[in-house]
Amino acid sequence: MIPELPPLPALTRAEAEFVDAYLEVVDLLGRINPSRGPHTYGALRAAQALVGRATALCDALTAMHMRGESEVHAETLTRALRLLDGERRAGRVTLPEAPAS
Repeated sequence: MIPELPPLPALTRAEAEFVDAYLEVVDLLGRINPSRGPHTYGALRAAQALVGRATALCDALTAMHMRGESEVHAETLTRALRLLDGERRAGRVTLPEAPAS
């Protein structure tokens, strides 16, 4: 049986869109990362999609700003990112560990 995950923290609609778009951008950057991806075609497709997802990220932040949400509640958003597997997903953007010499 799959264990039940804790619920996401309460987020405004714009915060939820911000987190979702951010993770989608991170996923695409992980696919583009030349130290991780084996094929140029997959990286090309991810790079093409990145423009649209970056626009969605910008739109979410604009909506937050326009609604008077002038502060990012980092602790709450960090909890949401962790629950959505953000650490693993962001790890694909970094360089792999160097081999032991």
